[in-house]
Amino acid sequence: MGYGFAAILRRDLLLAFRNRGEIANPIIFFFIVVTLIPLGLTPEPSRLAEIAPGILWVMALLASLLSVEGLFHSDYRDGTLEQLVISPQPLYLMVLAKILAHWLITGLPLTLLAPVLGMMLSLPAAGYLPLVLGLLMGTAVLSLLGAIGAGLTVALRKGGLLLSLIVMPLYMPVLIFGASAVQRSVDGFSVQGPLAVMGALLAFSLLIAPFATAGALRVSMHG
Repeated sequence: MGYGFAAILRRDLLLAFRNRGEIANPIIFFFIVVTLIPLGLTPEPSRLAEIAPGILWVMALLASLLSVEGLFHSDYRDGTLEQLVISPQPLYLMVLAKILAHWLITGLPLTLLAPVLGMMLSLPAAGYLPLVLGLLMGTAVLSLLGAIGAGLTVALRKGGLLLSLIVMPLYMPVLIFGASAVQRSVDGFSVQGPLAVMGALLAFSLLIAPFATAGALRVSMHG
């Protein structure tokens, strides 16, 4: 069981590094859009500091959404996904390995890049730690919840719009509490509440999302 999980994780990471352009797309999107904000709105540090928490989280959410559509598509096209569905290995465990690979490829780089972009948006020093902690948990939740939508739309030719409609309502609590944690820290308030909610969302998503995604894939493959 553990061998199957490790094999899928290693395979997805190797495939991702062979196709570095796909890895770079969400990161480049995140970087370019955030750097354009001062040009399009205002270069004043005080104004940028006010909007930095929300901007960083919205762009991280959109960058994650940009990449999650392809989570199962290549495997669906080459027949690997069908083999996973009929494999004796638990499908939810294989799905969890693919979600972990997706987070390592997209969510973790976005989290590491966020403080640099926070400096460009004049984010106050107090906001950096809640930003990184929130994104570490939040991007994992985005990958987990996004996988459900990706599983439901994998067999559709142009499922991107439907995927967005499915997962965006699920993403809203992550956006709200993630940005709130950064803003509260900047304002001098405790961030334990929002970060605790983020941790609860992550625990709930880890419990539910792999099974829900496995069910969605079975419906898509046999529907």
